[in-house]
Amino acid sequence: MYKFGKAVVKLRIPILILALVLALPAWWGMKATRINYDMLTYLPGEIETMQGQDILMEEFGKGAFSFIVVEGMEDKDVAALRQQVEQVPHVQSALWYDSVADLSIPKELLSEKLRDVFVDGDSTMIAVFFDTSSSADETIEAIGQIRQLCGKQCFVSGISALVADLKSLCEREEPVYVGIAVLCALAAMELLTDCWLVPPVFLAGIGLSILYNLGTNVIFGEISYITKALAAVLQLAVTMDYSIFLWHAYCARKREQPDKEEAMARAIQDTVLSVTGSALTTVAGFLALCFMSYTMGADIGVVMAKGCVFGVLGSITILPGLILLLDKPLSAAMHRSLIPDLSGVSRWITGHYAIFLIAFVLLLVPATVGYFHTPVYYDFTKILSGDDVEQLNEEDIQFLTAKNKLEEHFGVATTHMILCDAELPAKDAKAMMEQIEKLDGVTTVLGLDSFLGTDVPQDFLPESLTGKLKSGGWQLILVNSSYAVSTEEVNGQIDAIHDILKQYDPKGMLIGEAPCTKDLIEITDRDFTVVSWVSIGFVFLIILLTLRSASLPVVLVAVIEFAVFINLGIPYYTRFTMPFIAPICISTIQLGSTVDYAILTTTRYKELRLLCGKQEAVSRALGYAMPSVLVSALSFFAATFGVGLYSDVDLISSMCNLLARGALVSMCSVLLVLPALLMLLDGVIRSTSLGMKKQTQSL
Repeated sequence: MYKFGKAVVKLRIPILILALVLALPAWWGMKATRINYDMLTYLPGEIETMQGQDILMEEFGKGAFSFIVVEGMEDKDVAALRQQVEQVPHVQSALWYDSVADLSIPKELLSEKLRDVFVDGDSTMIAVFFDTSSSADETIEAIGQIRQLCGKQCFVSGISALVADLKSLCEREEPVYVGIAVLCALAAMELLTDCWLVPPVFLAGIGLSILYNLGTNVIFGEISYITKALAAVLQLAVTMDYSIFLWHAYCARKREQPDKEEAMARAIQDTVLSVTGSALTTVAGFLALCFMSYTMGADIGVVMAKGCVFGVLGSITILPGLILLLDKPLSAAMHRSLIPDLSGVSRWITGHYAIFLIAFVLLLVPATVGYFHTPVYYDFTKILSGDDVEQLNEEDIQFLTAKNKLEEHFGVATTHMILCDAELPAKDAKAMMEQIEKLDGVTTVLGLDSFLGTDVPQDFLPESLTGKLKSGGWQLILVNSSYAVSTEEVNGQIDAIHDILKQYDPKGMLIGEAPCTKDLIEITDRDFTVVSWVSIGFVFLIILLTLRSASLPVVLVAVIEFAVFINLGIPYYTRFTMPFIAPICISTIQLGSTVDYAILTTTRYKELRLLCGKQEAVSRALGYAMPSVLVSALSFFAATFGVGLYSDVDLISSMCNLLARGALVSMCSVLLVLPALLMLLDGVIRSTSLGMKKQTQSL
């Protein structure tokens, strides 16, 4: 590592030039990476709902689906609007009453129920199918064109309309996220470091690493909007420590070695070892997300793990060159650290460790109860604002307005789609639809047989209509429900519809937003357990190999998991409902990124315990680690808290607030609970750790 450090110092100018040159393709890669705003596309492809979506696209040419609610418009104008909508690129079909009313069918043969489906007083409804998926760029563009055609009398609902609004809001906010994170982190570092000029230098180096990370995402083709929104903020928060490590190592070496180049080479040598160990647990936490069946976990995990690697590389290659280039102004801007001597505080904490043991025991039960009852929501309509719609302007809530209009006029909160055998006898199809229509919460069931009265064969309908609802051996039936997505009522309704469908067609499929969301609930519940245990296993193994102890991995993981339980348990008591993806991500990220605080303290404790008694060793180890833990945790807090306060996207706001609070809770747990456990379990630790028992038996 010393030779590596010497090489970096010698080649610092070429390295800086190369870093700037590489920023250009990285910028292009960042802009070329597509952003996916549809969270349902990350469900496993082998489940029935996703297979049904594929059949709908392949056989019917239908992907996304939407309703347009039209108020106060004459029939002839609605008919004209429907025709205009059908001409919009990537609109596969638009169904309204005039889809059959102008054909050579006696009006008395048309179902009265059919008219009720599409008309409510002076309001009417047009069903629109797209030939592209819900979150495809073409669908979002088509939604925009439809909104322009419709004007103020029409309201476009559906998951694609939600995606369109979400995309618009995120694209407007994301640059602000980075700005807020940078300003807050800069303010924190100005207060917590010993040089006024070094924080901007840190941010320059970290900024290039973030750009490389975002730019290389082009190899994946696309990433989720959550990954895009959080990647820069999280990478800044997580990898800031690496820059601080290098700076402290450089300053320490300069005091021993007046030659700045030699000092930097030694500092790089010191930093590679400490930063690599620190980054390993963080990377492990992110990679644990890859074990989710819901593949958004892998999307976030791989990108953030890659960001940690770029952060480490930047801190030992780019940052040394920047510091040496600016050595004189940096030296001139040095000042006394604003963090006071904390040795007295560490002695007091260690001397009163029993208080913190009691607090640990008392808080453990309510924290555990809260953790296992964390309230979450799966309704994607809440992603925009949670429960607070008033914070958004009218432009941001076009989808929510349309959703409310659809429920108000037609009692439709969501729509299921049934794919069944095209050869299913008409009498069986009618019987099935009648049985489904009797279920609680089902408002209407619309299929080919809905367009005709009793005993009229489907052959009486024109090809132009039957082709929209019957293709490739399948027929399509729409089921409108008054129950909202992800509720217990709609999930029970889905089970009931599924049972009825299988009675008539064992190969039939029930698809749509609500069935997909029901699958999502079941899958992510399993994922939460799997990812939690995988991340704990990874971190446990890393600590085991690092500290060479059988007991310390248990102690350290317990300390951070205690902090995780508190962080994710608080919403249960405050009645705050968070998005479903938040607890899965937070539990692993908080563990992986803050267990370093505990490792730093414990490593120092092991070293000192060979030389002195347990209380002095714990006290001095805590005093040694406390400044670093404070700087790291408060910087992490600063980078995420401001974004959480600003964002109008509830999912982003919730995750950033949880990360910010998690950093503080982990900091308190390490500084207060860990010393208490080290004092309590000192004998166990010595007897189960390599090299400690023999040398400390007389102390």
